[in-house]
Amino acid sequence: MSSPQLPPAFADLEPFAQKWCLPNEHARYAARLSGTMDEMQSFYDAMLPRGDAVLDYLEQFSLDDMPDDAEHLLQLMYALIVVSFPIEAFHQPKIPDTGAAVLDFTIEPTR
Repeated sequence: MSSPQLPPAFADLEPFAQKWCLPNEHARYAARLSGTMDEMQSFYDAMLPRGDAVLDYLEQFSLDDMPDDAEHLLQLMYALIVVSFPIEAFHQPKIPDTGAAVLDFTIEPTR
């Protein structure tokens, strides 16, 4: 078993850390496209009720001086945003009616 990636207060979210603690938008979007709706629904259902607690916890840190476990928690919040669209609107991992369109980000925040 690997060591915890998240702060102890968020140990209940640890099962999602390996898949969703990803360093950038491209990786999160790729995880979304390769995931199943059941996986995303489980993640969404676990994260959404904890969102306020996560944000309250993260507010104590500067983005430039955030411990690794807090950064991983921030990455989970970013991933929640990425999966919210398929869960709430699209009902599938891909954006409907886009054919072979691809979404590439060239610039994004460092954290």
